[in-house]
Amino acid sequence: MISAQAKESFERILQKAAQTRLTVTPGDTCSIAVQGRHGAGALAADATSVVVLTISSISFRLLLILHFNEDTATVEYFTKDSAERPFREVFQEICNLCCGAINQELLRYFPDLGMSTPYMLSARCLPHLEGLKPALLETWAVTINDSVGLAATLCVCAHAPIDFTADVSVAEDTSGELELF
Repeated sequence: MISAQAKESFERILQKAAQTRLTVTPGDTCSIAVQGRHGAGALAADATSVVVLTISSISFRLLLILHFNEDTATVEYFTKDSAERPFREVFQEICNLCCGAINQELLRYFPDLGMSTPYMLSARCLPHLEGLKPALLETWAVTINDSVGLAATLCVCAHAPIDFTADVSVAEDTSGELELF
């Protein structure tokens, strides 16, 4: 069982991670809107592929599923700074950064987390999420710069009661900066 406040916390953590990690340029916009709180069969019906990442704990397993199509706008957006690298390689790295941000937030509340590497699947696998009997299954439409459309599904399977309240206030990201004394 996942409490209502824990569900809201997972949702806020995902939204913050998507807004800060799915964009490739600091000035880019990322809007997120709930697409569905229903069965996985209706999730992002137009996506052809998904990237799946897993965060595992003693008390839960979280799947982050990012839905995409390899249309021109999506490929150009994610490869514009890496034209020599294949789209799927670049996109999986960005998805991994997004999941890493979720993992980092969750570590404040669950010290026993492990994270998988990203893997790609056909979007036809989405209806099988129901078979996991998730305590939380929700999908958001993600739009970057009003032109790139993705979807993000959060699937959480609970092995024990989960109750926490995440504080996801935006703090300045100083990773990678050199500190001088």
